[in-house]
Amino acid sequence: MKHRKFNRRRFLAAALLACPAAVVADAKWLEPGWLKIRRIRLAKDKPAHRLVHFTDVHHKGDRAYLQSVVNHINALSPDLVCFTGDLIEEQEHLAEALEVFSKIKSPLYGVPGNHDYWSKVPFDGIAKCFAATGGGWLLDGQMMTADGKLSILGATCLSTKQPIILTNPGTRNIFLMHYPAWVKKLDAQKYDLILAGHSHGGQVRLPLFGPIFVPFGVDEFVMGMFQTAAGPLYVNPGIGWFPWPIRFNCRPELTVFEI
Repeated sequence: MKHRKFNRRRFLAAALLACPAAVVADAKWLEPGWLKIRRIRLAKDKPAHRLVHFTDVHHKGDRAYLQSVVNHINALSPDLVCFTGDLIEEQEHLAEALEVFSKIKSPLYGVPGNHDYWSKVPFDGIAKCFAATGGGWLLDGQMMTADGKLSILGATCLSTKQPIILTNPGTRNIFLMHYPAWVKKLDAQKYDLILAGHSHGGQVRLPLFGPIFVPFGVDEFVMGMFQTAAGPLYVNPGIGWFPWPIRFNCRPELTVFEI
């Protein structure tokens, strides 16, 4: 049997044919559930608190995946957990999402995202779940942590006019909101840390190009840390997906802050 010579031209042709398949496989079957833990240290000296930030779950019934996210959160043993919106898209998935969230072993603080409003679910059950952990569901309000050293402030995303929630003197102030672009409306106050979501990091990010699409309410704040007039802003790429079950070069993330 005569074997074909596998020369450079044939190698390149095979690579070009294989790459699209590899990209599709990565985007559809690998990255959407390949959780990343990112650690950011903001403390100059010994950290006083460990905080985990996650966002944009968009729970659609994949209980095993959401439970794995909660298991990872618990394994990090944070002092508190912050969630910045879009728990679900449809009411039928709320009970299961809250059942899994109730297993978070640290105080859980959160704010709603646009999909939480669009789902038209009452927020009473969500507020009860968050409160049971020792945290709270913040609707243009604030809570102080049990040790009295952190104030967690949270804004809704109902209006184009971002409410200015006054900081609490004598504590470090952490501001939670859904739309990252709304940081431009917060320059009347100065926060120690601002956390947001909504962008999904673009969900599909091409090398040398960046995200191929970002939703409204994002502007230049697509993913990562930004220094703003209102304080340092971190935009988490989210846990879930919308509208398509794909991620490329943009893994779901839990962000651990030491402050």
